[in-house]
Amino acid sequence: MILRIGSQMVLVSLLAMPLAAGAAQFCLSESQVPTSTPTSRFTDHSDGTVTDAETGMMWAKCAQGSSGAGCSVGVWQILNWGAALQAAESSELAGYTDWRLPNIKELHSIVELRCGNPAVNLAVFPSTPETEFWSSSPSTFDSSAAWALQFIIGGSVGTYLRNELHAVRLVRGGS
Repeated sequence: MILRIGSQMVLVSLLAMPLAAGAAQFCLSESQVPTSTPTSRFTDHSDGTVTDAETGMMWAKCAQGSSGAGCSVGVWQILNWGAALQAAESSELAGYTDWRLPNIKELHSIVELRCGNPAVNLAVFPSTPETEFWSSSPSTFDSSAAWALQFIIGGSVGTYLRNELHAVRLVRGGS
């Protein structure tokens, strides 16, 4: 597999990596692929949110529906796109009322490129499920679809019908 990191292309062999569903997260060494979302880039506010110093965006640490220090309280929800937009609009996480779904570029900014199953920094975003997460980005070629990102390997993106069920991670600030 070839990953783009900034303007560089990096060839990564996935042959020896576990890809089975439910497999534990694996991460390549930093000498193979530089860390794209180092823990030091994020400030944990100890209220279920983290702020990304690089983008200025505040993120919900947990997928929608779960909470607690390790996101182990509750069960992350899967919602259709309209319900995901509504969940963001009605959220009052940490006392803020301006939560929203991230656009696909913003969502991709938290992908950890050297990890898979899930492709995210679990110290920052614990218990992130290896599933698709809705973005606010509608499809420009299919009015019944929107973009989502899957935190498996490299943060693959695709369009999905808006009535499909996917996970949600909220953001505030930024664009």
